[in-house]
Amino acid sequence: MRRCFLVCYDIRDPKRLRRVHTIIKGYGESWQYSIFFCVLKSIDRVRLQAELEEVMNLHEDQCLLIDLGEDLDRARDSATVLGQSLAKVESGTVVI
Repeated sequence: MRRCFLVCYDIRDPKRLRRVHTIIKGYGESWQYSIFFCVLKSIDRVRLQAELEEVMNLHEDQCLLIDLGEDLDRARDSATVLGQSLAKVESGTVVI
């Protein structure tokens, strides 16, 4: 079963920042530079967290994974967007 997550991060070191950005980009759609929308299976969520913990300095950096639930449409509708609209995600695939 897949669940929707909003992933946000604040990384203090530029090298770690690039590595964290690359990792999360492999799991989801970038909404802003440090904010991603990810549709993940349980195992993918565990893998994402493990990869991030290996790269991050857990004393200086911060990453927030917010569970938005199972329903893609409901998760997307829970966000209010001002300005440029977000790409639509269908079954884990980004549709622009």
